[in-house]
Amino acid sequence: MDKLWLKSYPQGVPSEVDFSKYHSLAQLIEESFKKFAARPAFICMDKTITFAELDAMSYKVAAWLQSRGLKKGARVAVMMPNVLQYPVVMTGIIRAGYTVVNVNPLYTPRELDHQLRDSGAEAIFILENFATTLEQVIAKSSIKHVVVASMGDLLGTVKGTIVNLVVRHVKKMVPAFSLPGALSFNRVLADASALKLAPVDFSMDDIAFLQYTGGTTGVSKGAMLTHRNIVANVIQADTWFQPAFAAHPANDQMTMVCALPLYHIFALTVCGLMGMRLGAVNLLIPNPRDMPGFIKELQKYKVDMFPGLNTLFNGLLNNPEFDKVDFSRLKVSMGGGMAMQKSVADRWFKVTGSCIYEGYGLSETSPIASANPFNATEYSGNIGLPLPSTELAILDDDGKPVALGQSGEIAIRGPQVMAGYWNNQAETGKVMTTDGFFKTGDIGVMDERGFTKIVDRKKDMILVSGFNVFPNEIEEVVSMHPGVLECACVGVPDVHSGEAVKIYVVKKDPALTVEDILDYCKHELTGYKKPKHIEFRKELPKTNVGKILRRQLRDEKPAV
Repeated sequence: MDKLWLKSYPQGVPSEVDFSKYHSLAQLIEESFKKFAARPAFICMDKTITFAELDAMSYKVAAWLQSRGLKKGARVAVMMPNVLQYPVVMTGIIRAGYTVVNVNPLYTPRELDHQLRDSGAEAIFILENFATTLEQVIAKSSIKHVVVASMGDLLGTVKGTIVNLVVRHVKKMVPAFSLPGALSFNRVLADASALKLAPVDFSMDDIAFLQYTGGTTGVSKGAMLTHRNIVANVIQADTWFQPAFAAHPANDQMTMVCALPLYHIFALTVCGLMGMRLGAVNLLIPNPRDMPGFIKELQKYKVDMFPGLNTLFNGLLNNPEFDKVDFSRLKVSMGGGMAMQKSVADRWFKVTGSCIYEGYGLSETSPIASANPFNATEYSGNIGLPLPSTELAILDDDGKPVALGQSGEIAIRGPQVMAGYWNNQAETGKVMTTDGFFKTGDIGVMDERGFTKIVDRKKDMILVSGFNVFPNEIEEVVSMHPGVLECACVGVPDVHSGEAVKIYVVKKDPALTVEDILDYCKHELTGYKKPKHIEFRKELPKTNVGKILRRQLRDEKPAV
């Protein structure tokens, strides 16, 4: 397709990025520490840490890890939500020359066991709320060093003590655990005060993160993201975002909402790392599912950037207090992680005055591969254009490019594409082409301007009497019904048509009936696309990031 998307680039955005000045992610991080030393870097529960404080504390974490005798490249797990300790630990691990293994704190023992054993992690930093999970699996892992953090560690003596008392004894959020030999997070900082960080001989090919895929398509696999991958994607994103910040005074610090978890690749790169590069302050939200608490935090600040998912935006919009938030400074709302719905994007614009710019990427692409230009004035419904230094191809089942305007599997090539799956050459071979493209498993169509629209995931497609039905389309239609809060579409076996369309619906209007939805769909969808089965639910299963788990619904045994 000869990079036809370049003609649609906003003025001033280059076709390629140059990151040759960096020899590691650590260098990029340390550059921001020095450049923005006096600025606040992260805020959580009204406590702020500056870039200089983040520098000093992460230095101690790095020096302490080296003092444990871990060899360069050793894997260190981090099992924390969005608390101040996360950026301290994450940057410390990188600076020490080790690999961060991000772990979802809500993992079950089975899921944690798989990730620790697969990664071979030798150390772990964990919030005490989740330590009981680790206790159940640590004996079977390679973990030799355990550091346990508490919610109040970095909140100051008085506030920290109160927060810990409430978390442990009032809300009872810390189940009893026993991890002999574990050290507290503050003890590690104290013990490291006299330690020196040894220089690290970095290579851009060193693995910075083992970023495990969400497991929504099968067994969770560790994407090997190198220093080159992450540095490239941070600079690609920074370059792409610049038109949105062009009118922003250079000396006026921007505030970014970080409600998506930092252990997830979207927030890690866009909020954590790009935020540091921009000298922005990240407002950390430990529990975004507590919508009233989340909105109270938003009311304290004027935010400039708001990355989120469709489910997060939708949840906020459906809270009556959300209208009271001041969005006068909001420049950029970014949607990713799952398909944005037009009904949600339109309401978001009406309430905030900010258009949601949808982007696209995966753990395997660090994550951003494409995004809509920030000069757009309305929600587009597509995933935008490939970022600078990125190529996007639409392939048929034989791996050959399809004609423009035809649907096929989206494949991505660029410096942000992973080195492969950790210890899994077979799975790597399934997704990487011989010429370096990563096959995403998503079905898309590219238009003559270079914009791509995702039609659906390859494995989610429903085949009804030989016709392809894409769940995204059905969900988009049903979600427009005023009585629907959320919905999910899956294919179920059908003796007559092979598969039939089933919709799971969470009601906004308690009076909503099956007949209401069927009547609505009759006017919006052709015959074979109309839902044959409709089931009401109080809630839909989701990942901790908020992505609806169609697979879980599809795998459920039918009610007897």
